[in-house]
Amino acid sequence: MKFKPGQTLVLLLVFFSVAIIVTTGAVAVMIANTQASSGQELGLMAYQIAESGAEEALLRLIRVQIPPSSLPVGVGVATISVTGSGTQVITSTGVISGYSRTVQVTVQNTAGLLTILTWNEINP
Repeated sequence: MKFKPGQTLVLLLVFFSVAIIVTTGAVAVMIANTQASSGQELGLMAYQIAESGAEEALLRLIRVQIPPSSLPVGVGVATISVTGSGTQVITSTGVISGYSRTVQVTVQNTAGLLTILTWNEINP
């Protein structure tokens, strides 16, 4: 098969165009996966921050201290509220980089003895 002048250049341009399109598609998929993975990681960190806030509130209640309303945890913040007297509900929301998760703990306070009744994540 004999090539006409310029035909090789056209084939080379087509080959490189296909290669660039395939590479661009692969890079776009990698970027999407990385962003999804980062979001999942930040969501997990927000949950762990919320749990840290709930645990801090439990420690303060055991020590008969007032739990903090806000607790810095690393680069995130746990916002804590405690309601009730006999049966108390601790709600802790962990926030980091725009992601937030909330944990709610119900405890029974009987003569200074705290019993955890429930420990759940609350979906907004």
